[in-house]
Amino acid sequence: MQNLTLLDGQKFQITIQRLCRQLIENHNDFSGSVLIGIQPRGIYLAKRVAEELRKILPGKTILQGDLDITFYRDDFRRRGEQLVPNQTKIDFIIEGKKVVMMDDVLWTGRTIRAAMDAMLAFGRPEKIELLTLVDRRYSRHIPVAADYIGIEVDSIASQKVVVSWKETDGEDKIVLLSEAK
Repeated sequence: MQNLTLLDGQKFQITIQRLCRQLIENHNDFSGSVLIGIQPRGIYLAKRVAEELRKILPGKTILQGDLDITFYRDDFRRRGEQLVPNQTKIDFIIEGKKVVMMDDVLWTGRTIRAAMDAMLAFGRPEKIELLTLVDRRYSRHIPVAADYIGIEVDSIASQKVVVSWKETDGEDKIVLLSEAK
């Protein structure tokens, strides 16, 4: 496999900060907005964004939750292995709120569709927006577009985008993996 580092170190942190500034432009003090990270890897992005927003907006309440979509996926019955669901942690009402869903990589759009279905169990939001750290742009199976994008990557199906988080992987890094020829 060939590795191409797309983002790491200070540029990674600057990208998170830029996304936070963009969110503030549209959500002001977040009094009517909530952040929801999609399990498993979107929760790290949501937590990092919430943490950064709390630094930028001291004293403001930033509601952030984690959403498991395991049994809302359209392919969960087709997988051969036993599925192990993650935990959903949403201890607030999303009814009438502006929801910013977050995932680390947007590719086919199927995860986002499943997340919208799963989220409706917690109420009907006023609006749903999508924030993604990496938008793979091509290969959408469902017409989904992110409102906030860290970086855009043009890739083919045989390539893989891997996001590493210092909380779990020891460093913040985005790598594009390609099969060696």
